[in-house]
Amino acid sequence: MAIAVELDVLLAKRGMTVGEFAEAVGITPANIAVLKNGRAKAVRFTTLEAICRTLDCQPGDVLRWIPDEP
Repeated sequence: MAIAVELDVLLAKRGMTVGEFAEAVGITPANIAVLKNGRAKAVRFTTLEAICRTLDCQPGDVLRWIPDEP
């Protein structure tokens, strides 16, 4: 099982750069990269809320569950 972070897709749809997004959310571009690359072990609800507010989306638009193959 894996959780995919769909930030690349959402940023492209909104025409936002990583720098603009990081500034709007209030976290560093390096931490955005950790999220985008699937290396994050956790996401604080306050960060997820800021992401959703900035991108005008729902948490399910940002995070996607990928089931294990049988």
